[in-house]
Amino acid sequence: MPVETHRPQQRPPVPPADSQRHREAKRATWVSAALNLALTVAQLIAGWLAHSQSLIAHGLHSFSDLLSDFLVLYANRKSSHPADHEHPYGHARVETAATLILGASLALIGFGILWQATLRLQAVAELPPVELLALWVALFTAASKEILFRYLLRVAERLRSAMLTANAWHTRADAASALVVVVGIGGALMGWAFLDLLAAAIMGFMILRMGLRLAWDSLQELIDTGLDKEKVAAIQRTLLETPGVLGLHELRTRRMAHQALVEAHVRVDPRISVSEGHRLGERARQRVLDAYPEVSDVLVHIDVEEDQAPASRRPALTDLPELPDRDVLMARLQTLLGEEAAVVEKTVLHYLGSRVEAEVFLPLDAGRDAARVARLRESIAARLAEDGLFRSVSLNFRAAPVAATPPGQHGPA
Repeated sequence: MPVETHRPQQRPPVPPADSQRHREAKRATWVSAALNLALTVAQLIAGWLAHSQSLIAHGLHSFSDLLSDFLVLYANRKSSHPADHEHPYGHARVETAATLILGASLALIGFGILWQATLRLQAVAELPPVELLALWVALFTAASKEILFRYLLRVAERLRSAMLTANAWHTRADAASALVVVVGIGGALMGWAFLDLLAAAIMGFMILRMGLRLAWDSLQELIDTGLDKEKVAAIQRTLLETPGVLGLHELRTRRMAHQALVEAHVRVDPRISVSEGHRLGERARQRVLDAYPEVSDVLVHIDVEEDQAPASRRPALTDLPELPDRDVLMARLQTLLGEEAAVVEKTVLHYLGSRVEAEVFLPLDAGRDAARVARLRESIAARLAEDGLFRSVSLNFRAAPVAATPPGQHGPA
């Protein structure tokens, strides 16, 4: 069975610290919400007064931006909560869920705008003419949205927040669609009334496409899609370069909002101690955490043999050779050792494949009689030939260990 090494405490967050990160995200989102509120009111009023269907559609989209800003604020507050009993990995995926909702809402709004514009195009001659006020409001909206996009994206990249990135690109979609509205309104003012409705239809398609992409990316994260191949290969090299690691298999990764989680099976020498194996696992874990800031935690399984087959295709435990526990093996070992079993000081068992190897430590005095030791080895060899559990038994003769401790410290009890 592999030994799992895993520290209960989380790795210290990469700057900016979590508290600062969430303060910056909150401030950026409030800026976006305030601007979207102002633009929503301006576009809806101006679109109604100036008879511009594309500007009204864009105003409805700005209203959806406003709703998404409040959703981001809520998700930002929830995702900042530390890990608890019900959420041992923290609440970072609240951001992912919020991004999925944002994408789905964008897709629905885009489809609705596209549908309405298509219906109105069938009766374009009956629509009132567009007035100049709509053009000025559309120009102001396009400029404001582009400035807001650049601000939000800069904050999102610094914080490595998928949710803020989604909100920023949501704003860029609004800025791009505002330019389409400008062209449509300009064409309508020049006498081509259908251009205003065509601009509304194009804007709806752009919003629909952006929403589907954001929703798809978030869905991939929620179903634990791994990191890209280049990143996985780099993490694999880092683990294999750890001194003492002999092999690596079952390297698995997954994203959690702006973070990544890694799990790997590393192979070590099967005859080292449990504590040394644990230390090697911790060293491998720390090397990954130091090399890749986006990785928040690494779970390392220590293996002594290669088990390359994925867990889903491995044989069930009932199909594996059944090896007994230590108490049964020790009773069998006493039979193999005969009268020498009474003076055994220590026994180390190695479960390797379908058999067990035993290292037996005896007092130094027990090995002084060479003839006696030779008879014992021959007896054990003869019995091992008929034994189905032990592959080998090695005899070690040593003097009593001396525990040396630094001054002021207590030795082992």
